[in-house]
Parts: sequence; C-alpha cells; structure tokens
Amino acid sequence: MGTDSTSTLTGSRGSPRSGRGGIVSGCVFRVIREQLGHTQETLAEAFAVSVDTVAGWETGRRPLTALAVGQMLIHRHRLMRMGATPALLLALEKALEADVLLASALTEEVRPEDSPLGAWVMQRDLVEVLAWPLNGVTPEPLRGHQPAPRARRGPVTAGPELSREERRRFFGHMRRMAEEAHGRQFLLRRQALYLAGYDDAPDTSDWLAQQRRAERPSDWLTQWLTSRSVAAVAARQGDRDRMQHFIATTLDDDDAGEAANLSYWAYWIGESVHPELSDDFIAGPAGMAWHGHRLFQHLVAGLAPQHGFFDLNVHTLWALLAARPNLLRTGSETGRSLRTRLPVLLDGTTASTRARRELEGIRYAIRLAEA
Repeated sequence: MGTDSTSTLTGSRGSPRSGRGGIVSGCVFRVIREQLGHTQETLAEAFAVSVDTVAGWETGRRPLTALAVGQMLIHRHRLMRMGATPALLLALEKALEADVLLASALTEEVRPEDSPLGAWVMQRDLVEVLAWPLNGVTPEPLRGHQPAPRARRGPVTAGPELSREERRRFFGHMRRMAEEAHGRQFLLRRQALYLAGYDDAPDTSDWLAQQRRAERPSDWLTQWLTSRSVAAVAARQGDRDRMQHFIATTLDDDDAGEAANLSYWAYWIGESVHPELSDDFIAGPAGMAWHGHRLFQHLVAGLAPQHGFFDLNVHTLWALLAARPNLLRTGSETGRSLRTRLPVLLDGTTASTRARRELEGIRYAIRLAEA
C-alpha cells in the first residue's frame, strides 16, 4: 500500500465511505465463544438470537459496536456467567474501543481537534488490539487460545483483516492527522505517527523521517517524547542504533529522563488504572506513584535479544530495580524467572556493551537481595 506524502493534505477527501465495522471485537468474541466450547449454533441458542446474527458479530458484518450499550452489557454479563475468562472479557472491551477508533479513521472526515485519537494517552492493552489488523500480531490475552477443531459457517480468518483499500484509508488518515496536528495537539500527532509506523508502504520510512525533521520541540517533555517516539518506531522497524542512541543521550545520567521513562512504561503496561488526558503526567510529581510489579513482570517477559526493544527493556529493568529494589525480595515467579534467564542472556553474543553491563548490574542486585 502506498500513500503519496502530499495526498493526505491536498487530495480530494469527498464524502465519508462506509466499511465493515467491528472486525476486531468480532474476532475477540469468536475466541471467547471457542474458549467456552460453543459453536455458533449453540451460542445463538444461549443468547436467543439467530445463528446469522452470531456469524455477523464475528465477521463484523453486524458490528458489536452497533449494539445499544445496555444490550452489549447484557451480552457481556451473559458471557461472564458462562465462564469467559476476565482477560478475554477485558480484551473484548478494548477491542470495541479499537473498532471505534478504526471506524473513525475509515469512515469519517475527522478534524484534528475532534479526533478521538488525541483524547487520551493510549495504553498497551488497547494499542495491541488496535494494531492487530495492521501487523497481524495476536494480542497477548488471546495468545494460546487456539481455534477449536470444529466446523464453522463460512470462511474464518486467523485474525481481523483490513482490505488493501481500508489499509490505504487508515494510514492516509494517520498521516493527515500527524501532518495537520499542531500546537496543543502534540498527543494526537505523536500517537498518529506511532500508528503510521505500522504501514509497510515503500515510502513510510522516508515520510517518517520527513516528519521527524519537521519537529520543533518547544519544551523538555515534548523533546523527550519526540526522541522516544522516533526510537520506538525505528526499533519496531529493526533499527536498533536509534534506540541505543536514545538511551545514551536521553536516559543515561539524566534523572528526569530516567523517571519519565519509568513513568511512561508503567502507564503503558497498566500500572495506573486511570486514563491520562495528556502526556504531562510523565514529568509530574506523582509520575512515580505506582508499585512496579506489573512493569517488572512485563520487562522480564520481554527480555528477547532478537527484538528491537531489547536494549530499552534491559535499561528500563535496570532502572526499575534501582528505584524499586524490593521487587527482588518478594520471591515471586518473575524474580525466579529473571534469575534463571540472566546467565543465558549474559552468555549470548548479541547484547550491546551497555546492555551487557546493565545485565551484570541486575545480577549484582539479585545477589545483594539474596544476601
């Protein structure tokens, strides 16, 4: 898919075009049905609806997002009583939210000031389901739930899919939001650029580079977030040098940068249950008001040397244990996993010099905690 870098600003926008809605929530609903051991026929009977209705929910032909809020809550409560796992029910909630964001990009001519994408700082559980139809990566709560070996009505895909035209429209919308956002709309621009980075079009890298050069950060936090976003998109595309540069120039020997990094990660993975309406909390006085257990678990699980975020994961884990040493004294499964994996990571040859030094520091911290 390709999008001319000027078309998002000067091309004809015409009237809104309709498309399938509810494709993400439909896929999550199907996973829940299969986790419960139901066919479309038996679930339709339990819900007192037609089999075609259930099939429509799962394909997005009859979007779950089109249901009245009260009716959707009734369905959710019914799934809960039937034994659906809390993690999958939460994933369904986030998938409904992701479908609303997708619909906004695919069917509406939204002005930057009205875009829902700039309304709050998104967290990982939402971004994972939103990115599912963009990159084909199954969100963590759904992994391990294999499709049941039973007949289904019609073709079934492994996950939500966008057509080529839908991808063109979605990424065109992200580019337009990023290009037209200005002033206090920095959050919208940052999040639009992040999502635009999932585009596999040949000109994506050049367009992103052009957008980076156009940045004129007006304050420390904006500059810090811009640097982090550039490094994150580059790492996702396999450029580890930019991430190492970000760590060396923006985090090392910078207490404010280290605190911002930990606060951002903690919010991203859900240490805070309250949504933030702007990025200001990252540098605020209450930015470190979280326990760290979920962040500890997430960072240890993400110690995969082949991934572009490996260096940032190692550095953040090192900084987290320096700020929250009690995490190593809990005797948790995460702590035991870290102790087991450290020798393997240190014996490998892929870690950078900085990452290896910080892994050694983590091992020393473990020895102190055990003394």
